[in-house]
Amino acid sequence: MTHQTQQVLAEALRLPETERGDLAAKLIESLDPAAELDVDVSWSAEIQQRLAELEAGKVQPIAWPEARRRIMDDTDDAGTA
Repeated sequence: MTHQTQQVLAEALRLPETERGDLAAKLIESLDPAAELDVDVSWSAEIQQRLAELEAGKVQPIAWPEARRRIMDDTDDAGTA
C-alpha cells in the first residue's frame, strides 16, 4: 500500500460508521459497477417471490413486534453457542 493510500485509509477509519459504510459501498461499486445492477435484479426477484407466496397464502405475515422479538432471541442465542 502506498503512503498516500495509507493516509486515505487512516482518514477513512476516522469517519463515523455510516459514512465508512457508504464509502466502502462506493469503493466496491467502483470495482464492478455491474454488480450493483445484479444485486438490484436479485432483490427485485426475491421481493416478487415473497409477495407471490404471501398472496397465495403459502406464508403468513408476522407483526413487527413479534418479528423483532424473534430476531433478538436468535441474536441472543448466537452469542451462547
